[in-house]
Amino acid sequence: MLLFINSLAHFCTDGLCAAVLFSLAEPGAWMFMLYTTLAFSTQCLAGPAADLLDRQCLPAAASMLLVLTGWLLPLPPEAAVCLIGLGNSGFHVAGGVMTLRGSRGKARDLGLFVAPGAMGLALGMLWPRLGIAFAAGLLFCSLAVIPAEPASPAYSPDADKQKSSGIPLLIPILLAMAVAVRAVGGTAAAFPWKNGTPLILLTVLCVAAGKAAGGYVCDHMGAVKAAAVSIVPAAVLTVFYSEWALPSLAGQFAMNISMPVTLWLLYKCMPDSPGFAFGLAASALWPGTLAGRLMQLAGPALGTCVAASFLFGLWAILHAAHVIDEHERANDPAPAFDPQPPRIIP
Repeated sequence: MLLFINSLAHFCTDGLCAAVLFSLAEPGAWMFMLYTTLAFSTQCLAGPAADLLDRQCLPAAASMLLVLTGWLLPLPPEAAVCLIGLGNSGFHVAGGVMTLRGSRGKARDLGLFVAPGAMGLALGMLWPRLGIAFAAGLLFCSLAVIPAEPASPAYSPDADKQKSSGIPLLIPILLAMAVAVRAVGGTAAAFPWKNGTPLILLTVLCVAAGKAAGGYVCDHMGAVKAAAVSIVPAAVLTVFYSEWALPSLAGQFAMNISMPVTLWLLYKCMPDSPGFAFGLAASALWPGTLAGRLMQLAGPALGTCVAASFLFGLWAILHAAHVIDEHERANDPAPAFDPQPPRIIP
């Protein structure tokens, strides 16, 4: 039930934020910059604060109400954008912590939590008048999340602290770099066919479906195989077939499978700090996205950039998964197998 509420809240939060932005008379590029900077960059600051709390329902509800306030009150555009940006950041961290703590070390719930945001963002962007529906859903979630969260975290990371203590600091930094670099390639990629509402919605649906499937793929195949079946075909389809809709849509689905995989590995690096793990990934996403949008490349140069960004992300995930696995084995060694049967002394 808690996962459903947080997933619905994610959908409504991103949808209402987009509705506010695209309902402004003159939003301007700098207004979008202000919103995205507050919504993404501040999550690495909100994360450590969230890790100090046993329960996240009150910060999550307060963040939802902050977004509702930015939508409801007749504020100056700058003030409204600041409110929805900070509210968005606070909810993502609080909802992410609740999801990670309740996941019991599995990636499935993480994928289901992050997936609906893309759909809400697209609907709010295309039809800002849906803001009233998003607001109603967000009000419901802000009231429902408080009794839905357990009195104590469903998953305590204490048993994993010893496992994570030996993981080098370079590994979470490498994973955060992978998020940023992949965002560069994913944003810089050009899709000339993506015009018109139906194709935009279909693209976003593939993105959301990939994120939702990524957690299941990671749980069943492991992080290494999940990354391979995600990033390799995504790189090929994005670099060589971006001019055609169907291969590109398949590439978007494949690429987003790796998103919950990376988040899950970050959490494995610091299971006692789920807020910081979630916030670090979100904060790393923003500079990569910005760099991709500002990049002016075409032809072979663009293809090389996209391929290099995806392959770096693949290498980072493979290396991080190997290091994490080695440290887990070192801290939880399997009992030695004695092939000799026990001797029976009469």
